[in-house]
Order: sequence, then structure tokens, then C-alpha cells
Amino acid sequence: MDTSDPDIQFDENGICNRCTTALNRRANRPSSTELRAQLELLVEQIKREGKGHDYDCILGVSGGVDSTYAALVAKDMGLRPLAVHLDNGWNTELAVANIENCLKALNLDLYTCVLDWDEFRDLQLAFLKSSTPDSEIPTDHAIFALLMHTAAKFGVRYIINGLNVATEGVSSPAWSQGHTDWKYIRSVHARFGSVPLKSFPHASVYDYAYFRYIKRQRHVSILNYIEYDKPSALEIIKQRLKYKPYAGKHHESLYTRFYQSYILPCKFGYDKRRWHLSDLILGGQITRDQALAEMQHDPEPPEQVRLDKMFVAKKLGLSVEQFDEIMALPPRRYEDYPNYSNTWFVKAVRRIKRMVLREDPFFST
Repeated sequence: MDTSDPDIQFDENGICNRCTTALNRRANRPSSTELRAQLELLVEQIKREGKGHDYDCILGVSGGVDSTYAALVAKDMGLRPLAVHLDNGWNTELAVANIENCLKALNLDLYTCVLDWDEFRDLQLAFLKSSTPDSEIPTDHAIFALLMHTAAKFGVRYIINGLNVATEGVSSPAWSQGHTDWKYIRSVHARFGSVPLKSFPHASVYDYAYFRYIKRQRHVSILNYIEYDKPSALEIIKQRLKYKPYAGKHHESLYTRFYQSYILPCKFGYDKRRWHLSDLILGGQITRDQALAEMQHDPEPPEQVRLDKMFVAKKLGLSVEQFDEIMALPPRRYEDYPNYSNTWFVKAVRRIKRMVLREDPFFST
């Protein structure tokens, strides 16, 4: 981590507040035995409540390592999940193949939501024009909303996900925030968009409260209950699920690959590999020297970035010149647009966010 995070602080030993927060979470972690016991009790509860239903839980799948391994763990423990996937039009062919292989090997049913491309294209363009580093928020928000709505539709309380502290403990709000903030998303779209969002999956603060307190939904980060070693997990899913890895984290999406490899570092000076590699260092999965050596390489080969740029611009209905004009706009932040944090909702949103996104990473809600 470095000062490309504008809110970072370093102590007298050169350790930053981002890593300190992640280390404190790890230090507060129960023992492996305790976590296993908690997981077994939770699984039995999910099975018990799921009797009489076609499925006992919902499980989001993206084609990435984390969600794929979460599916394997859930199935191996005897759960009967319905796999749910959001198709936003940017899946790579490899991601589609990985999802298909996972579902086939684990004998899982799939529920897919295909976003209306005109709506979603307009929303993505709006976020690019807003000039915030939040281009992926529309997808993330839609995923959260889809999982909650689907759980309610099928009458189940439990939503299994692959989020985990082992690979996602280090973060910086300045680099991206507002994932659950429908007011923020609507305000950006109202200013820069033009196509009505009639079918886009979304959830307001009232919806989050409804799903949490009325429907009593519970989000379960199943990988936080086990000793999740990502390199080992990758080898397991390669052998059992015919999984094929990507070049980078979250590169199952072409847009995410381009966003992390070009938009963030070139416009904002943010390289998310700093998060990802820091997590692996803290977990003892790589050394700091190995991470520093990795940072000497470009996130993606320049020729691949050039091809991705042409493809993304064309798919969004832009010329490369028009895309470059958007990239040249002065950077802005989440706080520059109307959002829930500037309203009396702030305490409720933060409370619900802790529940839905599990700011305490070792316990599900």
C-alpha cells in the first residue's frame, strides 16, 4: 500500500492503517476448531429450515475462484443451493465455461438474470461520465439486490457468498464506495444517463431493512469459517471442477479486467493489485518481495489493454476518441454526488451495510 490511497496513514513502523485493520480482524478470529463447530451448527440450521423447499440456500456464482470454491464447500457439506448468476453482458468465454463446469460437476441448478443491455450500458456510461472511481458499482449493487430478491422469491433465508477476509481484507473507501447506496446510483444516473432503469435489479435502504428484518435473510461468508488458502483452493477446483484460472483477480469479466488494468490506474492512480497482494502477504501466502516484484509488471500486457479499450468503447457505443475525452475529465469522488451518507439515513445504512457486507468478516449476519 502507498499514498495512492489518499486517506492512508502510516505508523512509526511504516505499517499502514489498512493493513492494521486487516491484521486486527485476523487477530480476533476464533480458532479453526471453533469456526468449524460454528459452521457445522449453521449448516445444520440451514438444512433444517430448508426442509420442504427445493433449495435450502441461494449461492452467487461469477466464475471466479472464490465463488466457485464457496459452491464446492457448500455442496460438500450437504447443502442444496440454487446457483444465481448476474449476466451483465461482459462475461468472458472462459468465465462461462468455468460456471458451466462447476454447475455440472456439483449438479447445481442455475438461476440467471440477464440485464437489459440498453439500461445497463446507459448506467455504466453515466458512471464513467461521473468521473468517480466507481465504475463497477452498478454491477456489484445489482448482484446484491438480485441475491436478496431471489432468496425471497424461492422462500429461503440464507445467501451463501464467496467474500472472504483472506483475499479481501485490505481496502480503501476512497478507491470505491457506495455499493449499497441506491440514492448515489440514482443521482449519478439522473445527471448523466438517459435510459429509464425499468428492470435494473436494485435495493433501497428500505429494501435492505425489509430483507434483513422482515424476511430475516442471512448472508453467510462460508469461506471465513475455514482456513481458506487461495492457491490450494485453486488447485482443488482445477482438479475437481475442471476450472481454468484467469490472469488476474476478477478477470472473469472483460469490463472488470479493463477497469482494473486501465481505468483505475491511468485516470485515478489506483492499482487494486495493492489490495489483493497485501491480503496475500498478510495471510502468509506470498512474501512482500514477491508482491513487489509482481508490481513491477503491468497489470495487463499493453497490447491486450489496447484491444480491450477498443472493444469496451465500441460495446458502449463510443469511439476511442470519445472514450479518451471521458477519461480526461477531472476525477471526482462519491461525496460529490447525492448519497445516503448525507441524509438522516446514514446510521441505518451503516448498520445494514455491516450486516449485508459483513464488516466483521468472521461472522455472517
